[in-house]
Amino acid sequence: MTISVEVSAVLDFLSQCPPFDQLSESQLAHAATRVQIAYYRAGDAADPLDYSCPQLYVVRSGAFEVRDSDGQLLDRVEPGGYFGYPSLLTGDTIANRLVVIEDGLLYRLDQNIFQQLRSNSRPFDRFFNQAHAKRLRHAVRFKEQNFHLTRRVGDLIARKAVTALAHETVVDVARKMTQERVSSVMVIGDDGYLCGLVTDRDLRVRVLAEGRGPETLLSEVMTKDTLCVSLDSLVFESLLLMTEHNIHHLPVIAEGLPVAMLTTTDLVKSQKSDPVYLIGEISRKDTVEELRKVSQDIPELLRSLIQAEASGDQIGRLLTTVTDALTRQLLKQAMDKLGKPPLSFAWMAFGSQGRQDQTAISDQDNGLLVADAMTPDDDEYFKALANYVNKGLDQCGYVLCPGDVMASTDIWRQPLVSWKKKFLSWINQPSPKALMHASIFFDMRCIYGDEKLFRQLQETVCRAASGNEIFLANLAANALKLTPPMGFFKHFVVGRSGEHKNTFDMKLRGIMPINDIARIYALSVGSEEIHTLDRLQDAVARKLLTLKDSRNLIDAHEFISRLRLEHQGELLKLGHKPDNHLDPATLSSLSRHQLRDAFAVVANAQAALRVKFTHGLM
Repeated sequence: MTISVEVSAVLDFLSQCPPFDQLSESQLAHAATRVQIAYYRAGDAADPLDYSCPQLYVVRSGAFEVRDSDGQLLDRVEPGGYFGYPSLLTGDTIANRLVVIEDGLLYRLDQNIFQQLRSNSRPFDRFFNQAHAKRLRHAVRFKEQNFHLTRRVGDLIARKAVTALAHETVVDVARKMTQERVSSVMVIGDDGYLCGLVTDRDLRVRVLAEGRGPETLLSEVMTKDTLCVSLDSLVFESLLLMTEHNIHHLPVIAEGLPVAMLTTTDLVKSQKSDPVYLIGEISRKDTVEELRKVSQDIPELLRSLIQAEASGDQIGRLLTTVTDALTRQLLKQAMDKLGKPPLSFAWMAFGSQGRQDQTAISDQDNGLLVADAMTPDDDEYFKALANYVNKGLDQCGYVLCPGDVMASTDIWRQPLVSWKKKFLSWINQPSPKALMHASIFFDMRCIYGDEKLFRQLQETVCRAASGNEIFLANLAANALKLTPPMGFFKHFVVGRSGEHKNTFDMKLRGIMPINDIARIYALSVGSEEIHTLDRLQDAVARKLLTLKDSRNLIDAHEFISRLRLEHQGELLKLGHKPDNHLDPATLSSLSRHQLRDAFAVVANAQAALRVKFTHGLM
């Protein structure tokens, strides 16, 4: 068959590009004849993407950038690179846009030829599926930044501006300031534009100290030509401005109109969203009431971390670090009151605190491990210690465990020998109750006390669980009861009635299945890793999972965690109680697709878990 010079050039180029180089000669020749060629110049207003008809785009020359709807750079594509394939693989509408960076040629293949090549060539199909999997990883990649340097003034503003007209009297403004409970007022002209500022200090110095009367007009005592900032101004720059000019109030304006007032109090409050600041404050508190007041800043910490685009893993670790600090300080307070402990002990955290993945809603799961020499009198001391800590945590917002899994409950405050016996009974006799306990107690971490004592328990548990096929099979079968909320046609399965209608539980149906998978792999080889992501990485090192499967699970965990935290942060912002129930209809098309990808990863991992561990039960 005679081919044109143009098709021959296309053929030569594609034959050097994976995965086209894996096609047969006839497949490659057929693809080359179906290629459409287009030339684009840098700076052209036209977008090369055809939004009505998904296609595969191959860069022949030049350079292009793929950006999302917010303008965020997703990929830079150069000769031999591809874009457009996600929509071809999923059937979703095109959500991204293309920017031409350098003049270049694009080869375009329509949907029909792309699907034919996928059907006829496994390497071709595998290549683009693997490329598509990277999208999920990119979606959750965290660009590290110092959120204190990048926070905007608008992030700190909690109320609208309090204003007064220039011709109002100082007595009227003093009353307004008292009623509004503010220390300053923005003065405006009849046109609504800012013309000055009056503070409570101005009223003292320029009115009372100078003997002016209550009918004095604001225009006579206000500060004119005031320094101002905008909602988009950096908090850091505003702080420098206040420091440089020794002022405590900065009007916030938009196009000359007052919108809010930034004060030194706002800046002090913003520091409370720094986890280092928060933990430092916790370590200086001597009473439960003082700790309770500090813990009220935790929701603001969560909101700040979300605004800073911290990863779900980072947020979970930081929130847990604060919980650990509160627990340790309560233990120290209790020991100051009760005296020196009669025996060595270890305060253990289970569940989410043990895994270091706490969120805005976390109850208590903890226990007390005491040296074997414990007597009834010793237990009275430790019971009082546990009661103080559990009640203190409850006052700080960590509600008492509904299942009583707390150190103040006698059964979860035991000597080492009793704890060992309890864990060994769960492992060797995996009843339904024992399997339920596994999701809590097998994620344990020492928060305070004798690390060596804790290690003895941990080593016993890891040795007993390692290679115990009956225990692992039952644990896996129990874990597989929780599946991602996806139907046969990739539709989200949501509640049909009740309080949580049209939603699904992100923790129960998304996060917990991944935690379960990681825990089973860790226990199967006696790994002492507790954090879910650490367990998945350890599974690769021990050749239990491939690097690809581990990364996919880590990315899925991160993406679902991030959605969950953003959902909770939004509820806190609105003054509502945070929960785990997400309505998928509230997500963007891109986020819904990425969530389907994440759930597909979980479902595939569960299928692999079933094959590996439950064969003995079939």
